Amino acid sequence: MILAGVDLGGTKIAVVILQTAGGLDDTGGSETDGHTLARVSAPTDSHEGPEVVLRRIATLVRQACANAHLDVADLAAVGLGVPGVYNLKTGYTLFLPNLAGAWRNVPAGPFLQEALERPVWLINDARAFVLAETLLGAGRGAQTVVGFTLGTGVGGGIAINGQLFWGIDGTAGEIGHLTMDPDGPLCTCGNRGCLETYASGVAIQKLAARRLADAPDSLLLQLANGDPTRVTPALVGQAATMGDVTAQSILAYVTKYLGVGVANMVTTLSPDCVVLGGSVANLGEQLLAPVRAIVRERCRAIPVDRVRIVQAELGPDAGAIGAALWAGRQGR
Repeated sequence: MILAGVDLGGTKIAVVILQTAGGLDDTGGSETDGHTLARVSAPTDSHEGPEVVLRRIATLVRQACANAHLDVADLAAVGLGVPGVYNLKTGYTLFLPNLAGAWRNVPAGPFLQEALERPVWLINDARAFVLAETLLGAGRGAQTVVGFTLGTGVGGGIAINGQLFWGIDGTAGEIGHLTMDPDGPLCTCGNRGCLETYASGVAIQKLAARRLADAPDSLLLQLANGDPTRVTPALVGQAATMGDVTAQSILAYVTKYLGVGVANMVTTLSPDCVVLGGSVANLGEQLLAPVRAIVRERCRAIPVDRVRIVQAELGPDAGAIGAALWAGRQGR
């Protein structure tokens, strides 16, 4: 089965052409394998409006097919991962907070279906990540997987026996909006103290700006060429490794809240695997080791020695791969 997967991000659109060897089983269980035939990407430029962005997606799908020496007609289906809330039945987007422009009630699915003349299915981008990592990545073989996407924002999802757990209208797994402090920072969702306000890339940048105001000689500030707005999770990790006290304090702050968030999910679901992905998770053991320690400290009623807390394996293609896998599971 040949599928296209699209990951619509706040800054980048990524498209993959995926071939699944062996197809899908009758119960919707694990795909036996997945091979990426082509990948393309382009800036989202969401300020240009939904219609322009959707036309750009259609162009990228055609380009990816051409790169794989395929026609669009060869695709069994197209999956579109969106950063927010959508209507599963209609394919309309409802709330995409990290995209500029008016994305409320935009017929993204129908638009692309008409443009590409292929079935198009929407999925939340974080849920797509979890599906990909469950079937083909770090969570492969696990019974229950909890996934965290730690990028511009914080997303997540839950998979049980190879199936995504949806909740009401597919909203289960909004891990980034766990309340860590009821009086904490205001989140883009309207709540206060969400995990996203402590452990996302944006949160790290804001925290760095505050800390660096009192640390003008910090190595982290030097690595950012004197501009706090250029601080990234990778720079924080680099500076922390080099002994910078400010960077180490930022890392400790982020891992404390992330560790509590992971611990809450472990206590609630008792998963055998927790997968952390995204730009923040690229810190690797600098992030994972303290998170594991916090989970061991706080999860007293769960056999935490049987819970794997690992970094994602599929890299930046995970969301698009998961969207493709999701599309392949529809219409059967």
